[in-house]
Amino acid sequence: MAPLLQLDSITKSFDAVRALKHVSFDLQPGEVHALLGENGAGKSTLIKIISGAHQPDDGSLTILGKPVRHFTPATARRLGVACIYQQPALFPDLTVTENVALRLEPASGFRRVDWSTRRIRAAEMLRQLGADINVDAEIRGLSMPEQQLVEIACAFGSGARILLMDEPTASLTQTEQVLLFAAVRALRDRGAGVIYISHRLEEIFALADRVTVLRDGESVGTSAVSEVTESSLIQQMVGRALTQTSPPPAGKPGARKLSLQGLGCAASGVRKVSLDLHAGEIVGLAGLVGAGRTELAQTLFGITPADSGVILLQGERIEIGSPAQAVAHGIALLPEDRRRHGIVLEMSVAANISMACHRRLFPRAWLRPAAERSLALGFMRDLSVRAAGPEAPASSLSGGNQQKVALARWLATKPEVLLLDEPTQGVDVGAKAEIHKLIRALAGAGMAVLLISSDLPEILGMSHRIAVMRGGSIVRVLPGNSTAQEVMSAALGQPLAPDRL
Repeated sequence: MAPLLQLDSITKSFDAVRALKHVSFDLQPGEVHALLGENGAGKSTLIKIISGAHQPDDGSLTILGKPVRHFTPATARRLGVACIYQQPALFPDLTVTENVALRLEPASGFRRVDWSTRRIRAAEMLRQLGADINVDAEIRGLSMPEQQLVEIACAFGSGARILLMDEPTASLTQTEQVLLFAAVRALRDRGAGVIYISHRLEEIFALADRVTVLRDGESVGTSAVSEVTESSLIQQMVGRALTQTSPPPAGKPGARKLSLQGLGCAASGVRKVSLDLHAGEIVGLAGLVGAGRTELAQTLFGITPADSGVILLQGERIEIGSPAQAVAHGIALLPEDRRRHGIVLEMSVAANISMACHRRLFPRAWLRPAAERSLALGFMRDLSVRAAGPEAPASSLSGGNQQKVALARWLATKPEVLLLDEPTQGVDVGAKAEIHKLIRALAGAGMAVLLISSDLPEILGMSHRIAVMRGGSIVRVLPGNSTAQEVMSAALGQPLAPDRL
């Protein structure tokens, strides 16, 4: 059977940086083909070539048995190629129905709009995914998981033969992941092909038929999933063995840095939160989607200021009414959505890193480019940021390197308390290990760290203590050596086993 997609010896360079070096790849009908590699390995460039966003410098591309030249996004859509990216590309001020219509209906001049049929079609597409979403709701009012499901429904509804999925489960709950996997398998059973990118190796083994690994822009192997193991894939991706990506935290916490006493914010649903953070301590904040973890971080950072309770910093009561006040008190927040809130894609790496410390870096408002460049170079070296230089736009970086730049911005403020909201979401195993090492080093230097993560192994492997949230409140604080079952039991509101009381 002829492949749906065939790439032969694809090469692509951006100025002096060669992103892909003679990469060959194929996708068969009725196949889920996983694409793995560290951030910067060339996955995104390869996907952009398949979707028509980039033209290869060399090599050939064949779709449905026909060679394709001058491939464009419009050509890709016409040939049945659909893309689902980690960040949904939806119009926030339009409804679900209107977004679906824009994706699937051909452009035309004057015609009558049948809104009833549009709503029925949008509802049916979502129903096939098992998603219960109001088709008349505006996109901006939906959660990130709901937006992701709308994006997936649009791709499925287009009748795509080749589906590109880039970290589609990054924002989904476990229940929603099950629905997604079922939909992907149904698409595969109908003869479509799926290129699946994920840093969660357990998803690869649950869903994929074959896997191709990229490293430094080159393909290092394609194998049947049944013939590989997690450790062998990791070694292929990073070129070395990672014996343990999350070793237990070392050292004992010191003096109390931050104390929350009955903290609440009616606007965000945070209710009566009491928690202490100590110097040199990593406190993991666990809970299901909607438990209030991000909302608590935003309250501590002054985005949605507290309207009840007390915040004590090193024993003294403080008020945090804005992010500027939080930064002045030595509190920094790395946000969950790095593209919307973590970095400014159009600005340079240096400008992104210096953004939160202008007053210190540029006294009397005099810009000092040399000082900004020096600051950026220091963090690029310390955090192993891979970029062409401090002047490179943040948009040119891989996801893992963008995350490091976002973290560098807040480290430049020299914080005492660091709030990390999903710091390794969407980054590869190598970058994840580097970020974990950095977080431990910061705690080892005396910083108090609140680590919010939906990755339970990360919470269990990184935390001295684990605070579990449910319904906007902390319902239990567990020791770092707790089990996954104990954390999930608390998140689900189940009682703790008698021997752990």
